[in-house]
Amino acid sequence: MRHDLFRSGVLIALSTSTGWIGWSGDVLLLPIAGAFPMLWSLARTRLQGTAISAAYFLAASRGLPQGVANFYSSDIWPGLLLWLVASSAFVAVHAVLWTDRKGWRKPLRYMAACFAMAVPPFGILGWAHPVTAAGVLFPGWEWWGLGAMAAGLIVMTTRYRPAAAIAMAGFWLWSAAEWTPPILPSSWIGVDLEMGASLGREAGLKRQKELIEIARAQPPGTTIVLPESAIGFWTPTVGRIWQRALTDTGIIAIAGAAIVDSQGYDNVLVKLSADGGQVLYRERMPVPGSMWQPWSAWIGDQGSARAHFFANPVVDVGNQSVAPLICYELLLVWPILQSAFHRPDAIVAVGNGWWTAGTSIIDIQRASSGAWARLFGLPLVISFNT
Repeated sequence: MRHDLFRSGVLIALSTSTGWIGWSGDVLLLPIAGAFPMLWSLARTRLQGTAISAAYFLAASRGLPQGVANFYSSDIWPGLLLWLVASSAFVAVHAVLWTDRKGWRKPLRYMAACFAMAVPPFGILGWAHPVTAAGVLFPGWEWWGLGAMAAGLIVMTTRYRPAAAIAMAGFWLWSAAEWTPPILPSSWIGVDLEMGASLGREAGLKRQKELIEIARAQPPGTTIVLPESAIGFWTPTVGRIWQRALTDTGIIAIAGAAIVDSQGYDNVLVKLSADGGQVLYRERMPVPGSMWQPWSAWIGDQGSARAHFFANPVVDVGNQSVAPLICYELLLVWPILQSAFHRPDAIVAVGNGWWTAGTSIIDIQRASSGAWARLFGLPLVISFNT
């Protein structure tokens, strides 16, 4: 009995460390998350497998309680509750699919769990997916690298796990020695802002002029990317203000905004230039709970953001095709893979992370987007507000 308790404690502690270190926000530490399937497979009971899964996910998403407290200006308790609720999908999937059967059943079960957490509906809460590390271990391998990473994770649940661990460690060391961050596309620039919670909420003429000055300070012909929610509510008047300001500059601005109607709102990216303004991208997966509230229609509340799950995976900006990702989408798997399937020329990642102060959430989003960009060999433009 004591031996079983000791074994359980060690596996839970290792799983906690795996989630904590792997998702610390350093892109080169992402491969540590690849140890999770091994720890999960070493559980001797379903309860142990459940505890190991919970320890990994809760450690990986440890910034959520503080982030929720910042967002709602509340104490830590609502954040702790949401933290536990958010872990439910990951823990439930891995608990249900855990098995003590030998042979092919355990790797097949893990493969099912891996797939389930990558796509909706469970993939809606599919943060901290170990497959994200594919871009670190196999940069430039594209879909072959994704397949190699998935195969490595599956083998980690078998008795051949030592060979898989050694092979993955070798690729990790080789990649770390040669690592270079994703490059910027030619004539593109991502601007990080430090406007706090006021960004998107103060959308008057003064704020528009401040952002326009930032855009006009760029060289002619530049495409500038501004963070999520940068220009606030999207209206024809805002479009005309930007159109006049960018006349004769050759500058294109891509900025976050919100489109509100009687049924809710869309979190979007808009394209602004001397030719006018247009909606470029509608967010596929807004943050569940704080933005996307599918239950709101049942109670007559029309304040929810809409989720366009598989819409507009790539958009055209000039002669380039880009894969847009807004904030929460940077933590998930299917949005970037859907976009990559359409072979974009670059990835554009934006966020409004003022509420993440005191956490590593933005660092994790940057690491995830960097890993995916390196996997597919794509330039990356990042723009965040803090």
